[in-house]
Amino acid sequence: MADFRLRREEMLDGERLRAMLDESPARAAQAILIAAREGEVEAQALLGQILLDGQGITQDRPLALRWFGIAARQGHLMSRNMLGRCHEHGWGCVADASLAARHYRVAAQAGLDWAMYNYANLLATGRGLNKDPALAFSFYQRAAHLGHAKSMNLLGRYLEEGRVCPMDLRAARDWYRRSAEGGDFRGQFSFAAVLTDEGNIEDALVWLRKALAGGNLNFLRVASQALMGATDPRIHALANEFHHRVVELTPVS
Repeated sequence: MADFRLRREEMLDGERLRAMLDESPARAAQAILIAAREGEVEAQALLGQILLDGQGITQDRPLALRWFGIAARQGHLMSRNMLGRCHEHGWGCVADASLAARHYRVAAQAGLDWAMYNYANLLATGRGLNKDPALAFSFYQRAAHLGHAKSMNLLGRYLEEGRVCPMDLRAARDWYRRSAEGGDFRGQFSFAAVLTDEGNIEDALVWLRKALAGGNLNFLRVASQALMGATDPRIHALANEFHHRVVELTPVS
């Protein structure tokens, strides 16, 4: 019989535990639980995530919230960001955008790009705190310069529209490109729109198909409608592929 026991140093190695999740989620969950109880902060953060997702372990969102809190109190910035996510969306708790904003702000000010992005989203929409487009722009900009692909796309939009900053179409195009290359499906869609305006339909189609492959349901619904109005028949035809993907992803009631 195979020996599935882990050495103590493996159980306390956050990177090793994270790699194990793809190989054997249930086995990894057991090791993560042991390491979390031993005080390994990366394991505590991982335990919060797998409890939130139900990956290799029974989903328990209130317990996920507790473990994120334990890790956050040890200075784990992504766990602080995940506390914000939980409070924003009501995962394991009553939704509270104001409390979410406070958690995001702590992690953002400490330098975490994801927290900058999430905090900027609340600032841009006025959820949980006063609406402040200029401050939102500054956090998107900071996150983008750290390599955060979703923030790159939104920075491009601000620059394209000249919102709270001078309009700069060349810079907007560059940020859309960088977002697309960074794997963000909305950035890929934005860059495809720029390429279409430039008459580069073949390259636009490449990026649209990438966005189709990676996009979530809400994005695909909006994108499908936008593409239906395209004047180029090749892009208009792609709208049907977006629509079919929407149908595939829509839960059956």
